[in-house]
Amino acid sequence: MTDVYYSIASPSRGLFRDNGSRFIALAYPVETVAEVKAIVEGLKKEYHDARHHCFAYRLGHTGEVFRASDDGEPAGSAGRQILAQIDSASLSDVLVVVVRYFGGIKLGIPGLIRAYRTSASDAIENAGTVEKVASKLFLVSFPYLSMNAVMKTVKDLSLTPSGQEFGSACRMELRVRLSSEDIFRSRLSVIDGAQMEEIV
Repeated sequence: MTDVYYSIASPSRGLFRDNGSRFIALAYPVETVAEVKAIVEGLKKEYHDARHHCFAYRLGHTGEVFRASDDGEPAGSAGRQILAQIDSASLSDVLVVVVRYFGGIKLGIPGLIRAYRTSASDAIENAGTVEKVASKLFLVSFPYLSMNAVMKTVKDLSLTPSGQEFGSACRMELRVRLSSEDIFRSRLSVIDGAQMEEIV
């Protein structure tokens, strides 16, 4: 399993118009459900006069966390279409919200599907993509006498320590890419007094 995946590089917009209705698509790079909720709530306030605020997101390096919302549009005509555009671009850690202003003429299910699909695709295309590496954060603690062995592991695996404390007892945070996790754990397990815990 690879630990490399792709997301969008920056927030962006897309637009689709049909029979007076406007579909404004807004794409955001996100990493947590809490971020998603905050953005969706913010957009509902900003575009409070819009008829619908439909959205979809996919999170995590394997894309296992996802949701699609039709927000009052006919089932399957909006959220699922937005999610399909995220998936067809093979992206994760992405939220796309499509704000609809109703133009007075009903578009029918095929029209809605086309509108949500096209506007979401436009926003994703405008965002550009960025490569991400899936990783875990560990807190490593060890006695001072084991410093050299720990630092050799850090160097060998090209890790970048943060939040370091050195005294008679030492600790540091290390972000380890998933493909290196097994070797990292096995290397640390044989260092005298070294302990690790995953920071979630």
